[in-house]
Amino acid sequence: MALGICSTLAVTNRVANGIAMGLAVVFVTVASSVTIALIRKITPRRIRIVIYVTIIATYVMIADRYLKAYRPAISEQMGPYVALIITNCIILGRAESFAAANNPWRAFWDALGMGFGYALSLLIISVVREALGFGTLMGYPIMGRNWTPWVVMSMPPGAFLVLGVFIWTLRSVSKPKA
Repeated sequence: MALGICSTLAVTNRVANGIAMGLAVVFVTVASSVTIALIRKITPRRIRIVIYVTIIATYVMIADRYLKAYRPAISEQMGPYVALIITNCIILGRAESFAAANNPWRAFWDALGMGFGYALSLLIISVVREALGFGTLMGYPIMGRNWTPWVVMSMPPGAFLVLGVFIWTLRSVSKPKA
């Protein structure tokens, strides 16, 4: 699941960007999983990955066009990173391992859970990075006048740092008890 974190570096320096990317991933994951589940019995095994990537790319283009039309400021900030959803290993992995083997209803719920889990991770990382890197939350000041922004948090290394602490925390909390 950690393979799909590339957008963490790109867009999580602001909460609005993290939310937009998270919702785009939810949309693409759900729509592509349901579509793949619907055509699973007629998809030739030899070319299934090509078909899956084409379906995913179609929904990514829809999400990208939506952002450009209705959220141009966020689209501008996210730049080419929305298109990287196509290569998100989580989406292709869920398509291959779950949607292609299950009915559309089960694929829908699996994709919804995976998509929202990913979106929640982006949101948590975005909140930490924006608060520490800019002293704001959704553009509103939250840290007070004397706050000195941690510039590193607004750059990709800050994403690595927050992501590392986030993964460490999750692993520590979910560690099986002896």
